[in-house]
Amino acid sequence: MDPDLQSRLTGEGRAISYWAQVAPDRPAVASAFGDRSFRRLDDRSDQLVRALRRGGLRAGDAVALVARNRPEFVETWAACRRAGFRLTPVNWHLTLDEMSYIVTDCEARALVADVGLAPVVELVERHAPTLAVVLTFGGHAPAGEDYDAALDAEPAGALDDPTPGSLMLYTSGTTGRPKGVRKTPHPPAVENLAGYEAGSVHLCTGPLYHAAPLNISLISPLSNGATVVLMDAWTPDETLRLIEDHRVTHTHMVPTMFHRLLALDEPARARHDLTSLRLVVHGAAPCPVPVKHAMIEWVGPVIVEYYAATEGAGTLVDAGTWLSKPGTVGRPYPADHVIVGDDDARALPAGEIGTVWLKAHPGEEFDYFGDREKTERNQRGSWYTLGDLGWVDEDGYLFLSGRSAELIISGGVNVYPAEIDAVLLEHPAVRDAATIGVPNDEWGEEVLAVVEVAQPATASPELEADLIAHCRDGLARFKCPRRVAFVDHLPRQDNGKVYRKLLRDQFAGA
Repeated sequence: MDPDLQSRLTGEGRAISYWAQVAPDRPAVASAFGDRSFRRLDDRSDQLVRALRRGGLRAGDAVALVARNRPEFVETWAACRRAGFRLTPVNWHLTLDEMSYIVTDCEARALVADVGLAPVVELVERHAPTLAVVLTFGGHAPAGEDYDAALDAEPAGALDDPTPGSLMLYTSGTTGRPKGVRKTPHPPAVENLAGYEAGSVHLCTGPLYHAAPLNISLISPLSNGATVVLMDAWTPDETLRLIEDHRVTHTHMVPTMFHRLLALDEPARARHDLTSLRLVVHGAAPCPVPVKHAMIEWVGPVIVEYYAATEGAGTLVDAGTWLSKPGTVGRPYPADHVIVGDDDARALPAGEIGTVWLKAHPGEEFDYFGDREKTERNQRGSWYTLGDLGWVDEDGYLFLSGRSAELIISGGVNVYPAEIDAVLLEHPAVRDAATIGVPNDEWGEEVLAVVEVAQPATASPELEADLIAHCRDGLARFKCPRRVAFVDHLPRQDNGKVYRKLLRDQFAGA
């Protein structure tokens, strides 16, 4: 490989261009919606840049992307990275109003949308009049321009002025609307921490609008020349089939996936050859110790766990180390980027529980877009916190002892109670409401709504079903409570905040 060529192209935020020259016919993307070689991916990404520029976009402008795991998602990411655009992928499971809020809040000047997803057609119609560019694929849309036609109208040659772009993914706090995590542009080159080499194949199991699949299952493997196999929807059987058929070497999962894979009967598990696996990365939620033990016994010591968030990375631990310290989420990576400290981010002694503070990697500093108060509240100088509590042992390994009082992590996805509470309080039968997470063997936590009704006599299974349906009308399904518990009075502190810890303790075994 030509190191000068690699340095020049990756230094311009164009790692795909490097692989398009070194291994042009190597598969870059394989999916149910089509495949791309590195050369084809590179050409179409340049064409997309030109199409967006023709519509008036310039470096620094924002692009909103609503798409399933398909090649157009990858092309849009690659185009934004090389043209200086700020990309915001939007969770397509959200309601129309929730998606519309993000498109507006991120200050998008362009929308790239998969109109095969409901209600994306309505989203396009709503925003097309105010955006400079709207490109659609996956079906017919009454507004916007056809994505393929727009690209076909542009030449495919390399850009004369590539500029590194950036990502701004949305994550909620415990109150209010979601906020964009605005980072500085990605470093010029992505480290090959996973050990990708010629012939490496990464199976992307999760939706690319989430930070972990996007960074771990797309940006890292493609930047290092690996093939990415995109799953459109995750099932345990399909996962095993794809690993065998594509000789997958790397993948990323969440603990819920481990649980469902282990639930397969022995013949189903033994039917597939998984010996190609060299690295299985997992995170996003706590993994029960017995589940992780069982996975290591099945696939071998290829499992690596991380602790991180949309804002940045934190710790890593390999299988061998984890077996010697079950339950740890690893040591900080880099070594000085995680501490357990007091409220002012002053480090505490080993064994003492405190707030987990993380430090952004150089070149990846962030703020919460348009929310200076939240940025300052969660940061102490170069340190920031997700509100998690934990402790480190004498060897520097981090153990999590709890999370912030309100955040729920169900199936590896963050659910924020304030959004659900607000919808519940719109129902005429509800006097007060507090949403909590309760333990669930499969999901880690499930969403439980604790409700104080205006008229106690109306508390019933019928009202429970009505409240759940009411939430589904206003929220994405993954946010909605699975159950509703009725109480006479919700415990509130003197400052008016719900004492959710009491509720979690009360309903933990329910």
